[in-house]
Amino acid sequence: MEIDRATARRLNAYMEEHLDETLALARQLVETESPSKDAEGSCAVVELLVQTAQRIAGVSAIERRPAGACGEHLRIVFGDVNSGARPVVLLGHTDTVYPRGTIRLQPWREEDGRIYGPGIFDMKINCALALMAMRACAELDLPLARPVVALLTCDEESGSDHGRAIVEAEARRAAHVLVLEPSAPGGCAKTARKGTGIFCLEVEGRAAHAGLEPEKGASAVLELARQIERIYALAAPEKGTTVNVGVVCGGTQVNVVAAHARAEIDIRFSTQAEAERVERALRELKPFDARTRLRLSGGINRPPLERTPAVVALYERARRIASLLDWELCETSVGGASDGNFAAAVGATVLDGLGVAGDGAHSDHEHILVADVARRGALLAALMVAL
Repeated sequence: MEIDRATARRLNAYMEEHLDETLALARQLVETESPSKDAEGSCAVVELLVQTAQRIAGVSAIERRPAGACGEHLRIVFGDVNSGARPVVLLGHTDTVYPRGTIRLQPWREEDGRIYGPGIFDMKINCALALMAMRACAELDLPLARPVVALLTCDEESGSDHGRAIVEAEARRAAHVLVLEPSAPGGCAKTARKGTGIFCLEVEGRAAHAGLEPEKGASAVLELARQIERIYALAAPEKGTTVNVGVVCGGTQVNVVAAHARAEIDIRFSTQAEAERVERALRELKPFDARTRLRLSGGINRPPLERTPAVVALYERARRIASLLDWELCETSVGGASDGNFAAAVGATVLDGLGVAGDGAHSDHEHILVADVARRGALLAALMVAL
């Protein structure tokens, strides 16, 4: 259904009225530390979210899915899951990059319209907002055309090794996937994200005394240096493809021809075609010095989220709703990847970066803008109704 101005403003008024409750839940989540691969912290955060979800009318299912040493994924269904309609998925994560004890060094604090705290921007405020949006729809008695599934994984920050399959399965069933990752600078939604690939190139050479008989050696360091130039030549900035060799090491002693060297390679790409081109070229690398051997490991970690016509149409619906609340929702493309990339790769229509505006993700000044919380919640709730 289409959302009119009156409905959008009712939702905004509700979120303004319950702003303190939203922030109180977010504070509980932030102060319950949940680093990636910390099962105890993960389960504690999930417990807080479960307790909140249980009090929301219209929540029809709550599933805690064990994820081994990472903790628990959480799946909350709002609405009639048996309606036959494909759901709208709210996709997020509960893990953070901060080690335990960070909250003592970076405590929750409010200052000049900002709230600081480890993981608040990426993305614990948005976990709270997802539940408050459900509650707003229930208490304002707004009908849903589709059930809404909130899927909050617990290993996104560490690569989604366990959560990826769950995200992909949910995305295949979805009509739309709304990703609760932080908004881009300026509060923009993310209509495209680059994919990522992480590779390691190892070179095996032949050791020799650098002074007495260097000719008997085959330098792995020299071979790797030559290969690095070849690797950088794979970049195509005009197509959105970048290459970075971020770690290089090799050799044992200054007077020994190096028998081993290694480079770690980061690639970013805007299209699947570019991902395939670069990966194929890396796997086809041949030694300059025939006495050396190359070994490549790693691969594509996340496929790209491409700005398709379906993504643009979804963004335009969100932009229209935002305009009813008298603000402009801009869009952008970013280089970083999220679980939204996995959802897009299996065919879902994805709109990313719907989280509260702020800055400083993964840093000691991570924060959100308080003025953005209510309208983001209203937008999210309106999308749940409209889609």
